[in-house]
Amino acid sequence: MNMTQKRVAFTLVELLVVIAIIGVLVGLLLPAVQAAREAARRMSCSNNFKQIGLAIHNYHSAYNQLPHFSGGTYGASGAKPNHNNRDLSALVGLAPFFEQQAIWEQISNPFRCPNTANTYQAMGAWPNANLNEHSSSGYGEFTPWLTNIPTLRCPSDPGVGLPSQGRTNYGVCLGDSMLLTAFGAYSGDGTIAGNVTYGGTTYSRPEAVRASCRGFFVPRQATQFRDVLDGLSNTIAMGELVTDLDDLDKRTRGANDPSATAYTNPLACADWADPARPQFWNPDTVTYSGSSGTEQRRGYRWAYGKPYYTGVLAIRPPNSELCTNNNTNSDSTAPVGSRHQGGCHVLMGDGAVKFVTDSIEAGNQSSPSVGLYDGQLPPGTASPYGLWGSLGTRASKEVISEEL
Repeated sequence: MNMTQKRVAFTLVELLVVIAIIGVLVGLLLPAVQAAREAARRMSCSNNFKQIGLAIHNYHSAYNQLPHFSGGTYGASGAKPNHNNRDLSALVGLAPFFEQQAIWEQISNPFRCPNTANTYQAMGAWPNANLNEHSSSGYGEFTPWLTNIPTLRCPSDPGVGLPSQGRTNYGVCLGDSMLLTAFGAYSGDGTIAGNVTYGGTTYSRPEAVRASCRGFFVPRQATQFRDVLDGLSNTIAMGELVTDLDDLDKRTRGANDPSATAYTNPLACADWADPARPQFWNPDTVTYSGSSGTEQRRGYRWAYGKPYYTGVLAIRPPNSELCTNNNTNSDSTAPVGSRHQGGCHVLMGDGAVKFVTDSIEAGNQSSPSVGLYDGQLPPGTASPYGLWGSLGTRASKEVISEEL
């Protein structure tokens, strides 16, 4: 008897069906994998913020006050960049409290430059020195300011390397009004800065600062938990910010508002966004900040105590455009922002980390902010920027009835 042996194998049609099914499964799984990775990065970012929150509370327990924003040691006129000129960010004082003792030892002691014979006095060099000043023989490289600290970086932000110095994705909250948030009431030598005149009326600098600097931190001035009359759990202490990738992102490269209309109209720079790509500036219409060179970008200097670099304000909603009064060292709208989808993290005064969506209720965005500048709302007025502005003020007595 002749036996016919059958061969077992896939037909071409069956093979194609299997390949198609595998392709569909891969197409379904890849977004899920990416979402899982972003969820992990977001959790890591939240953990970083939690560590900074604990650092703030430990600092307050040690010194009975918050670290200064735009603080440091007094500097004589002309001493920059070999002196910090009271321009250090609050992150510098917090460094030993979020496990950066080694860097703190370099900052808080006289520092001998590795590439020159110069020695900086304790508390370091001027944090606004450019890279060429750090590397030149006249000044020397102050390496702590050039160091990227992992705790200060959000894993979702891909920005690395030059032309930035040490980057940060976290900035302190300065309130809901940009007036004098870059300067405060004191000069770099510790004396009270000169009077200011608005609307034909002359005010002392401390008076003007009290009217407008209503945030958890006040420039060049000590604040305490007791100053937060709205409650630590109802007040933003810090917020996320995005570092620049040199891609015309409107959140990371400041647009210049030369007529100072942003004090009375937060939307002063909004029309310069590209209609085809709303998250970016239109290069044909935007005017960039006066000193917005390749090194003067959002989040590029973790040690520099200016709103543009290490501050946030609760005026514009999260991930809005960055608008400055004149240049990167001046007052700025400094909105919060992140590379996370749909919003960003904020750190509350009690140490809680919350995720705020881009669509948070932000009141009347065409309203002037509070302050003594011409056309601003009178001091003591409740924040015109809704729930968002209320969370940004420490003692305006707004009732917050919504949960983030």
